[in-house]
Amino acid sequence: MAVEEFGRIGHEPVHAVTLANAHGLTARLISYGARLTELHVPDREGRLDDVVLGFDTLDEYRATTTYFGATCGRYANRIRRGRFTLDGEEVQLDTNEGANHLHGGHEGFDRKIWTLDEATDRRASFRTTSEDGEMGYPGRLDVTATYELTDENQLLITMTATTSRVTPLNVVHHSYFNLAGQGSGNVLGQEMRLAAPFYTPVDGELLATGEIRSVAGTPFDFTSAKPIGQDFAGLGSVGSGVFEAGGGYDHNWVLAGAGQTLRDCAEIRDPVSGRRMTLFTDQPGVQVYTGGYLDDSIMGKRGRQLCQFAGFTLETQRFPGSPNHAHFPNSLLHPGETYLHRMILGFGTDA
Repeated sequence: MAVEEFGRIGHEPVHAVTLANAHGLTARLISYGARLTELHVPDREGRLDDVVLGFDTLDEYRATTTYFGATCGRYANRIRRGRFTLDGEEVQLDTNEGANHLHGGHEGFDRKIWTLDEATDRRASFRTTSEDGEMGYPGRLDVTATYELTDENQLLITMTATTSRVTPLNVVHHSYFNLAGQGSGNVLGQEMRLAAPFYTPVDGELLATGEIRSVAGTPFDFTSAKPIGQDFAGLGSVGSGVFEAGGGYDHNWVLAGAGQTLRDCAEIRDPVSGRRMTLFTDQPGVQVYTGGYLDDSIMGKRGRQLCQFAGFTLETQRFPGSPNHAHFPNSLLHPGETYLHRMILGFGTDA
């Protein structure tokens, strides 16, 4: 385990910590946004490559809104006009994507320098506080994000929180993955399976409409593995918002099963490198974004140029816009309760 200074914001240092397991997997994290910046895993020949998108410098992370590797909140994803009603009163949040609220606002959790509470060879834990009224949210919120690398080639990500007042909460991990290696081209040929029989449609602003639809017979059907880009051309036929002209996915899928038990969410395979990634979670949904807004003006790590569709996210989550859709799974945290969000990312290769 190594802890280094990644840079400074004013006089405040941003720390970097590197985790490693017995098989050579390494994960690098920084305290700016409690962020995963590198994840090196082997291909079928044993060659290591970094499979998450990111930047080499702190200044690059601060200059963009790609959310590479970040812990996002207080409420990740979009809330229409930044407004919702809580206990009979209208709450107005910061709006940072046109007239709407995205990923916690202009100064969301991704923009905070978190405190590095624990750092060992296998585990790093970060904490931060969101004050009452920050970005418009009610309640003082204490949040932790913990990463642990196991000898079973799993990366465990756990997010917890407590609050002083009732507040909507959706803390999300926002890494972009490319199993062929960051900066190696697009991910459209990588094969994805989602344990998700339904999805939540969006309108032209990518805001949840409140509907829950079956994926059967639509481009959103990943119940059997298929290349990520296979059905992009059909997205316009299902009214998929601004991405209907072949711009890919930025949608929430409804996972099978109920309750807070860990369950199968996704499996992705890269046919070229042989790398496989599995995901288990205790959340009801997963946002798959295929990087439609990325382009070749973005320089990734180690001089590798990115492109449109250079990575995909698997953001396990409460449903987008839940504070305005009472029939969606509960997203409110009350005083005395502890918010818990778990992800297990597993890595392997084809035989």
